[in-house]
Amino acid sequence: MLECMILGDSIAVGVAMHRPECEVYAKVGLSSVQFGTIYADKILEAKTVIISVGSNDHQYVPTNYELLKIRGRISADTVYWIMPQGNAKEANVTITKIQAMVSKIANTMGDGVIHFTPSPDGIHPTTKEYKRIALEAAPPKEPEDDEGYAGKYNRPY
Repeated sequence: MLECMILGDSIAVGVAMHRPECEVYAKVGLSSVQFGTIYADKILEAKTVIISVGSNDHQYVPTNYELLKIRGRISADTVYWIMPQGNAKEANVTITKIQAMVSKIANTMGDGVIHFTPSPDGIHPTTKEYKRIALEAAPPKEPEDDEGYAGKYNRPY
């Protein structure tokens, strides 16, 4: 199983820049329905999955249905949703409505939700926030014992 997978839109692309070990299925400008179509053939399985979708959805996208479809395809120990913070005015759907959908699905599935402070565009994180999001969704490091690698595997029996 993969350690990490990042799914979604331009925010996912930005987070992936700080998590080079992760498999990435993301493109700038993707709506949730476009994600489902473009990556329909991908197996969404990893120990940790980070999702960023919803910011590019508009009034004609069945967002809740698409988010549920995406989440239903994921097999992971831990899932994090990056909470959308803004969208284009011409989308004709409030970001609070999309946030409520993300929150409900995350709560129902026991997933984590990562919030961020948007940049001046009102949609994307700042560079500092991209890095913080990536670190927040990183699995905790296992402590190394005093023996190090050789001590663990070169013990006489």
